[in-house]
Amino acid sequence: QVQLVESGGGLVQAGGSLRLSCASSGRTFHSYDMGWFRQCPGKEREFVAVISCSGGTINYADSVKGRFTISRDNAKNTVYLQMNSLKPENTAVYYCAARPGAVVFRGYEYDYWGQGTQVTVSS
Repeated sequence: QVQLVESGGGLVQAGGSLRLSCASSGRTFHSYDMGWFRQCPGKEREFVAVISCSGGTINYADSVKGRFTISRDNAKNTVYLQMNSLKPENTAVYYCAARPGAVVFRGYEYDYWGQGTQVTVSS
């Protein structure tokens, strides 16, 4: 079992930055590929970024490329999402997710999810 806990969300003005963290329990974090997703009220959950277990493969949604950076520290069992130049349309609940064995972009392919952290970007 893997438990994921997100933190770092909050209220920020447009153009500002936030750094989300997702801490994982257990001793197998290094074997999981980690993704970030977000969901707005009334909308489907959407892919934001993914990082392979080693950190060697990274992919982003086109809408966040150049502004968001995913990273991980396997020694701390934590994955991060640095979000810069935030826009009001980035307002959502952000979730981290884990799965072993493949870098994937669809939410249903992930095995474990955190509870989410709210990010609100004011205009």
